[in-house]
Amino acid sequence: MGKIAFLFPGQGSQYVGMAKDLFDYSDSVKNKFKEADEILGVNLSEIMFNGPAEELKQTDITQPAIFFHSVLLADMFKQFQPDMVAGHSLGEYSALVSAQVINLFDALSLVRVRGQAMLQAGIEQPGTMAAVVGLDGKILEELCEQASSSGIVQCANFNSPGQIVISGSVDGVKKAMELCKSAGAKIVKELVVSGAFHSPLMSSAKEKLQKKINKTKIVDPLIPVYANVTAKPVTKSSEIQNLLLEQLSAPVRWEETIRNMIDDGAEEFIEFGPGKVLQGLVKRINPNVKISGIDTYQDLERYN
Repeated sequence: MGKIAFLFPGQGSQYVGMAKDLFDYSDSVKNKFKEADEILGVNLSEIMFNGPAEELKQTDITQPAIFFHSVLLADMFKQFQPDMVAGHSLGEYSALVSAQVINLFDALSLVRVRGQAMLQAGIEQPGTMAAVVGLDGKILEELCEQASSSGIVQCANFNSPGQIVISGSVDGVKKAMELCKSAGAKIVKELVVSGAFHSPLMSSAKEKLQKKINKTKIVDPLIPVYANVTAKPVTKSSEIQNLLLEQLSAPVRWEETIRNMIDDGAEEFIEFGPGKVLQGLVKRINPNVKISGIDTYQDLERYN
């Protein structure tokens, strides 16, 4: 029997109206949203259901919204349990809840602090990010190293073959973008972001997140959780704490993560949360595995 892996999306997958159908269907979900709003001190449900989109896009709102939507869906999924889990950047927190490493509401508070800390870091040390399509990872790493004479820049997300995101200071990223175009990249596009995520410019966010992690109960996972930083399965809570901090400034090794999961027996992947970003990446990484997504109550009914 092939193994089943659950995947959880990161920032950028949000949309106005997300999780509204789950709220309408389930009294349990209604109660969870009420508790979430109280814990966060923000009317998260109102912003998720009705927007405005600009407010939902703010890092400190987006992260709790995507996280909460994802874990609610995974919790409502009753058909079978996963053999392994992974999440892209923010999605790693959803994966940890799925593996029963962190309590739902403890993780929600942690995600809120993460979002606030990353937003503040972006204000203190402004930076940007850019998507690069059509260059090999090794070549792109060399180009970033060349461009670093103009400012901080590094690969931030190794998403799929030939699709990589770079991150760093404005001058560093701009220089790297020029070099990428000269090297023959098919697409080089600056992203609209509030900071240089997964780069050293996020270092100040680590201190704030560290304090919150120290107060959060984190236990050993029931199933392997594949970490963004290493692309390998983690089975000890002590490792998880360090990796969550390192994740803020280290690249997300998503392509390698998916390949490792497949090597370890995963034959079916299910993405839980808004959008289809991870489904598209998995198809590009390995078109032979089964991949589907659950975003709405209707999607849940299709399985359950």
